[in-house]
Amino acid sequence: MPAPLNGLSKSNPPKPQPSSYRSSIGSVLSLPPKWLQKYEDFITKNGSQVSQIESGLRSLTYVIPGRFRDAEIASETVHSSVQLLSLYHDTLLTRALSRLPITKIPSPHNRYTQFWTQRNTMYRRVAMLLQMVTYTQLLWEMAAKRKGGNRGRWRVVVLLEAIKALCRLLLLRITRSRPLVTPVLPEREPVPEDPEEQAAAANELQQLIGGDPVEDADDGVKAHEKEWAMPRTGMSLPSLPRPGDISSYLLGKVLTSDDIKPAPQLLNQIQGQAQAAEVLHILAPLIYALALARSKDRGSWTPWLVGLSVEYAARQLRDRGFRTTPLERDEWNKRAWAMGWWTMRGAFYEKVMKGVVGGVRSRMPSIVGGILEDYEYLWENYYFSTSAKRLTGFTGHIGSHVVAQSGP
Repeated sequence: MPAPLNGLSKSNPPKPQPSSYRSSIGSVLSLPPKWLQKYEDFITKNGSQVSQIESGLRSLTYVIPGRFRDAEIASETVHSSVQLLSLYHDTLLTRALSRLPITKIPSPHNRYTQFWTQRNTMYRRVAMLLQMVTYTQLLWEMAAKRKGGNRGRWRVVVLLEAIKALCRLLLLRITRSRPLVTPVLPEREPVPEDPEEQAAAANELQQLIGGDPVEDADDGVKAHEKEWAMPRTGMSLPSLPRPGDISSYLLGKVLTSDDIKPAPQLLNQIQGQAQAAEVLHILAPLIYALALARSKDRGSWTPWLVGLSVEYAARQLRDRGFRTTPLERDEWNKRAWAMGWWTMRGAFYEKVMKGVVGGVRSRMPSIVGGILEDYEYLWENYYFSTSAKRLTGFTGHIGSHVVAQSGP
């Protein structure tokens, strides 16, 4: 063999073993599930704090709809992201509650929706799709108007209303012709925290601020409010009520008929006229959107009257008999309040409420008037900005500002 130049030998670098590659790839791929599990544990243990953060972020989106250029899209992006994230958090907290012993009876709405989401996979998927479309519909409309103009915007609006109507009709079919509830998924319930963990966290906080450790909570409880442990059996008896609070104490221990009913029987199956009323209620937003899309006159009363008439006809055809359950009556009461938002839509807003809003804005404090002025642009240019969910959150935010301004 020829001698190497300058006495240097060229050596091949050692080839890495396939097993080392596999172990490194496996360790990298195992990180996301670990992070996700840690995140789920954090959300489960800090449910109340997470709810406060979500509420604060939603309030922020109500303040900046038109403060800056293109701020409405940025604000709605944040709002939609928070809503979708809260939907994921609701799933985590519901899963955590299902693993705990039942300490109190859930509300009829949660019992009914939990039954269908846990027992029927199709219901859960369709309901999740419906909620996601509802949370992002205004953002889709804004993006469609930015890209395709007014014509493209109405195409997206009609498409989204058609998707929502299809989802609701599927839910009506899945539940065997039972009325729909709002929302179609279980509402969030707080996860009970461990008292020992709460005490430890309080002690750590006191140590950080230089205070004394928190004493045991039982030290500040009066003797008649403590549970009494029986010495022989070790079982505990609940505390006795106050002398003036016996009625409410006894009522809190009584079970109602809805508490012992099976979850599917919280809503009766409907047929005939009542079923037609439910279908009309589902199709009313789609019919109104189609009428608006075909109307060339922005101030025309025809689309508004058509949409309101369909909604009113659905309400008149509903079942008013003695078989109506409390959950169904509550749902129709929600729908009755939601009909009030028709005053902020179409020709009624253009011809009547627009002047009223302007007069109210001129009499409001400057910060509230500025927010109202920013929202007038959304109400006049976007269909989904007058949805009941969006307006409910907005009015709640305005109310908090009014209270703050009227304070000392």
